[in-house]
This record gives sequence, structure tokens and C-alpha cells, in this order.
Amino acid sequence: MIINLLAGGPKELVPSLSDTKWTCDKWVGIDRGVFHLLNEGIRPVKAFGDFDSVSEEELYYIQQQLSELEVYPAEKDKTDLELALEWAIDQKPTNIRIFGGTGGRMDHGYATIQLLYRALLKGISSEIVDQTNIISMHEAGRYTIQRNEDYQYVSFLPFSDTVENITLMDFKYPLTNQTIKWGSTLCVSNELLHETGTFSFTKGILMMIRSND
Repeated sequence: MIINLLAGGPKELVPSLSDTKWTCDKWVGIDRGVFHLLNEGIRPVKAFGDFDSVSEEELYYIQQQLSELEVYPAEKDKTDLELALEWAIDQKPTNIRIFGGTGGRMDHGYATIQLLYRALLKGISSEIVDQTNIISMHEAGRYTIQRNEDYQYVSFLPFSDTVENITLMDFKYPLTNQTIKWGSTLCVSNELLHETGTFSFTKGILMMIRSND
């Protein structure tokens, strides 16, 4: 099962939600993201937020359309997105995609990246998606990725202090058993040479960012 979350980030950074590559089993709306989903003709199964980013008229419209609406106070200990992610994790999906989680405030953006780690700890694959980036987080292992013309560049950044024995095969800039440390830019802006490539490492947490100009 795949669950897509749409947060309230800038709409211009959200890719077309009707694209078949974003097909999912359940959509969840978060704050203004609920309004955007309804405008796209998508009815979310759940909605979360304090809804401080919508007008009274827009909130009334949302309330008329949805029964599974969870409204929270603006002053709370968790972001709206974290509340939605916790619910999504409890559904035990195979994958969670987060849209509308980038752009605007850097504190929100970085917090969203950290939420990928929360999902990873539960054994759930997750990614942040916008018009020019797909961000994912990985435990030690071996992974195969496919070429994607919409996100042609591939960067790897350590999320833990160190990532040990990273090996990149079928990349423009290959590596063999290289250890990279927090703050390293060694693995920024690589590209696949063929339709598929592999990356592997033996210890640490690695963040992969697929991007385009």
C-alpha cells in the first residue's frame, strides 16, 4: 500500500498529482494541502491540520466535503505533517510520499527531511517529492535505481556521522568502498550511465536526492 501526503507548501513546487507515477492507494491532506487536493478532484481519506493557512470560507468548504477531518490547535508540540505521518505509519504501508513539504520556511523543510528518518526506523520506505527533487533515506544495504529523466542528477549525503563502504556502480563518477562523513560533498551531483545503477554501503544512514535544474 502506498500513501501520499500533501502538505501546505507552495503549490508551484508540487508536481502534477494526476501523473500516473504518483498513483497511490490513499491520499491524506494536511492543512492547506486539503484544499489543494479537493480542487484537484482528489478526496483524501484523512485530513489533518490547524488550518491557519486557509480562509474561513475555505475551511467551511473543506468541512462540507470531508468527514474524516482532524482539527488541532495552532499551538501544539507536533507539526501538522508529523501528526499525519504518524497516522500513515500506523497504517503499515510499503511506501509514503510527501508532497508540499519543501519551499518556503527552511525550518519546516528540514523538519520534513527528519521525518523520513522516523519512517525509516519503522521499516517504511518514504520520500519527499517536489518539482525538481525526490529525497529518500536508506539504511545499510544494496539498492538498484532506474534512470529518471525528470530527476537526472543523483546525490548521496550522509545523514549519520559516517557512511561506510559506499560503492556506486554504473554511475558517471563511480566509487568503491568509500567512507564519507557528515559534511562531505564527495557524492553530490552524480548521474547514471545506463538505465539502472546500484549503490550500496555497510553502515550508517544515507540520504539520496534525485534532482533536476
